[in-house]
Amino acid sequence: MKVSVIKKAESSKYKNLVLFSTHSESKGKKIIKISCDNKEILKHVDRDFQNKTYSSAIGSHTIYRHLDLGMFENVLVIGLGEKSNIKPESFRLAGGHLTKQLEQWKIDQAVVDFSKDTNFVRRPLHIAQAFVEGMALSHYMIEDHKSQPKPKIVLNIDIAHEKSSIFNKEVSAALAIAEATNYAKRLGDLPGNLMNPEILAKDVQKVTKGTKIKTTVWDKARIKKEKMGGLYGVSLGSGNDPRFIIMEYKGAAASKKPIFLVGKGLTFDSGGISIKPSASMDEMKYDMCGGANVIGAIMAIEKLKLKVNVTALIPSSENMPGSLATKPGDILTQRNGKTVEVLNTDAEGRLILADALSYASEQQPAVILDMATLTGAMVVSLGNIHTGVYSNDEKLVKKISAAAKISEEKLWNMPLVEHHTTDIQGVFGDLRNIGASRGAGSATAAAFLKEFIGEDIPWAHFDIAGTAWNAGDRLSYNPKKGATGSMVRTLVEFVKNF
Repeated sequence: MKVSVIKKAESSKYKNLVLFSTHSESKGKKIIKISCDNKEILKHVDRDFQNKTYSSAIGSHTIYRHLDLGMFENVLVIGLGEKSNIKPESFRLAGGHLTKQLEQWKIDQAVVDFSKDTNFVRRPLHIAQAFVEGMALSHYMIEDHKSQPKPKIVLNIDIAHEKSSIFNKEVSAALAIAEATNYAKRLGDLPGNLMNPEILAKDVQKVTKGTKIKTTVWDKARIKKEKMGGLYGVSLGSGNDPRFIIMEYKGAAASKKPIFLVGKGLTFDSGGISIKPSASMDEMKYDMCGGANVIGAIMAIEKLKLKVNVTALIPSSENMPGSLATKPGDILTQRNGKTVEVLNTDAEGRLILADALSYASEQQPAVILDMATLTGAMVVSLGNIHTGVYSNDEKLVKKISAAAKISEEKLWNMPLVEHHTTDIQGVFGDLRNIGASRGAGSATAAAFLKEFIGEDIPWAHFDIAGTAWNAGDRLSYNPKKGATGSMVRTLVEFVKNF
């Protein structure tokens, strides 16, 4: 998708015009507002409104074809919903709906009139960025492996506004974030036979070549040498060797402590010896979305040239039930020396993350954020609406919540107390990889991870098991089926304002 910003006066060369519509109540009467003052367009909208064939509800769309307006052949009006409820996310959703409609109508170019956007919200720059993000995220499609893929329409969208130079910066940021998010989605969507730890590592090295991100990859031998017993042990049941991926971006002085982003890169999870039910096991290709989204976040950070130091760590493995696979009851020794009883081999994500968190703690970071599709318990708790966040630092949670509020991704602060730590104490080892008590599965998993965070290091854990894929029923810019790139925007916003 190609997006540029133009002066409103330049919009006359386009055949397709996009406008926004909202509604409000006054004295018991519904009032429709359109983001233009063209009397001919307003006349058509008013006629349809009076005939009750027009809606300004969020997600609604109306096209007026072949209007006698001189410059414009077609006018598309996208609904934003109730005026009092409009926020940047309304425009992000509108962008998602618009992309789908343009593709359906086979319209490949249009100009979007933002000249009257201040009638809707107070922060026009933020809505421009949100709108373009929604369009670009919705334009994502992966059909590489179909014998007859659908032809991809290349959308050429221009944003018309008098302050074009200011809007350019917001649009560029939107495209950088969306492009990185779509890359993360692609990594998650690729099936296990086309995306394993080695392929992931090579792909990351390829896309970061020539950027300011330095990518280092440890192979199986190096992982063993570095005493990453969790990552090494989980990988033993697979014919594909593990990788430990280190991505370093240095946008600030070397003296400034780095922010560490850690993501679970389980490219396929069969459950190991504690094998999963066969139903929907194909979705376990998405068990790497934590790692994919962390990769997307640091790529966006580099494109935005943020003045921070960030390191992303992605422990990557498969969890398979091969002859050498870790067995229930086995004891593994993690990088920090703690031993773990593996009572359920399907609770493997925390084992590979533990080694990465130990390594991150050794680097004396400013903060550690980890992300993983860690527990089914999180899906039970929050569904596919909110991401759960656990932390050892209240101030950090406030900063994360502030970032999520700006990015408009939903998260929920979850409890993490001493009882959860007690529940993961081992009998034959220091720790057990599942809780001793019934329930609170996501909390005990977080408590396990907390055991590998260095003293006095602020840390937060994002459980994206419910939001990492198949959340298109909630958000128009997400695919109906597939990875979502959950929390990439929030991570970028957090790093920007840290």
